[in-house]
Amino acid sequence: MKNIRLDKYLADMGVGTRTEVKGIIKKGAVVVSDKIIKDPGYKVSIEDSIICNGQNVVYESFEYLMLNKPAGYITATEDKKEKTIMSLIKSKRNDLFPVGRLDKDTEGLLLITNDGDMAHRLLSPKKHIAKKYYVELEKVIENDYIKSFEAGIVLKDGTKTRPGKLEVIDNNTVYLTIFEGKFHQVKRMFEALDNKVKYLKRVSMGTLILDKTLELGKFRPLTEDELEKLRRHIDGN
Repeated sequence: MKNIRLDKYLADMGVGTRTEVKGIIKKGAVVVSDKIIKDPGYKVSIEDSIICNGQNVVYESFEYLMLNKPAGYITATEDKKEKTIMSLIKSKRNDLFPVGRLDKDTEGLLLITNDGDMAHRLLSPKKHIAKKYYVELEKVIENDYIKSFEAGIVLKDGTKTRPGKLEVIDNNTVYLTIFEGKFHQVKRMFEALDNKVKYLKRVSMGTLILDKTLELGKFRPLTEDELEKLRRHIDGN
């Protein structure tokens, strides 16, 4: 990591907002490698020893969290009217964001991180990262659904989706895997077949699978194994 401003370093680690940490620094409460620093713009590196108000502050470049999103929350970092998924995340960082989005009434897997490069590659249309959903439908599944999804669905606006994979669970319930992320895509695909989604939950994204023990509204850090598999998957696409 390149050297960064001291105030950004402390803000990134959740000490406070940029304005708050500037005040802390100017009061002489920050020690960098045994030297009191009062300049917020002072450049530091991750090798430096940094103590703020008597507490050691160790820089962690990236954080990766799995969230089991509940219905009723929008996928955004902030909103003046709606509850956002970030209100469910308790972290010392203030630079986290969701990778992709789920509709307000959709539940399931969301990756929360501050790794912009990983997010970009996961969402890149060129990567065709698989996203698998559990879907409950209003009407009975027709016999030709599987072939229709394999061929790609023509949406009501004339747009044709990439081929998808449909796994039938019972008369009204399926798993659907898609390889792109158009707006309201799953719902629009079934609407094009004269059916309606009653319940939708994302269960996987690439190699990342929703932890079945993770309760709605809860989150946890990705394991090293999950992270390594996800990185290899992205690099292999």
